[in-house]
Amino acid sequence: MWKLKIAEGQNGPYLYSTNNYVGRQTWEFDPNAGTTDERVEIEKARQQFWDNRYKVKPSGDLLWRMQFLQEKNFKQIIPSVKVDEGEEISHEVATIALRRAVHFFSALQANDGHWPAENAGPLFFLPPLVMCMYITGHLNTVFPVEHRKEILRYIYCHQNEDGGWGLHIEGHSTMFCTALSYICMRILGEGPDGGENNACARARKWILDHGSVTAIPSWGKTWLSILGVFEWIGTNPMPPEFWILPSFLPVHPAKMWCYCRMVYMPMSYLYGKRFVGPITPLILQLREELYDQPYDEINWKKVRHVCAKV
Repeated sequence: MWKLKIAEGQNGPYLYSTNNYVGRQTWEFDPNAGTTDERVEIEKARQQFWDNRYKVKPSGDLLWRMQFLQEKNFKQIIPSVKVDEGEEISHEVATIALRRAVHFFSALQANDGHWPAENAGPLFFLPPLVMCMYITGHLNTVFPVEHRKEILRYIYCHQNEDGGWGLHIEGHSTMFCTALSYICMRILGEGPDGGENNACARARKWILDHGSVTAIPSWGKTWLSILGVFEWIGTNPMPPEFWILPSFLPVHPAKMWCYCRMVYMPMSYLYGKRFVGPITPLILQLREELYDQPYDEINWKKVRHVCAKV
């Protein structure tokens, strides 16, 4: 069973802290943790989320909330109040409702003072991390079997009905996140037609129906080039030389919005190096699966500005 650890940890090659892990949330899997009833409750919550995944996209942080409430032996001792339709809300009723909410919310505070929460939303963070671990050969070390199961579960739960994934969990399907999610599933061991509810086959159909990954936007072209599933010549230039320009120039990258420069700096370095990860049998398979024409026949210069409408 999974347990959330707060402000705990030891510095190592894959995890370190400069503030003694204050505010750091670390999920650890213990196969012997939890009672039978607790495991049943967790599986029930998972199934309920799966059954309603198209209606309610956020997770509600149920797993760690269940853990916190149990560890603190929380019991709601303030009785609930009901207000009928059209009834005027009195100061007393509002005060009781507020006290009840504060009592519950205080039980969800971590022991180091912060309130944990999932960074739910963008679907283009996790797949590139998995890709990086694959490229560097650290995939199985950073993501053991149980971690890989949860990554796949997360991807399955946020697949849209049409087979794609949105830019965020509430969004319509996009080429960017659909391609990244498909590649992530394949790296984590799913076959071309594998995955829960035919996830891979449905995703690949969506990709090919929308022009193949030649139509992936700029960031996607960059990530796929790094992985070896795209060619750098098919990406728009990102010259690292801009960083050595005099800082007083208005076009200096340091003057960009923080999110732009934080992305542009590493991407420009990798572009300058034309870095490509190991070309493994899986990479060769992806080159066949993600395009509607032979990989070696693609005119890469012509696809630089090609971008799917979604």
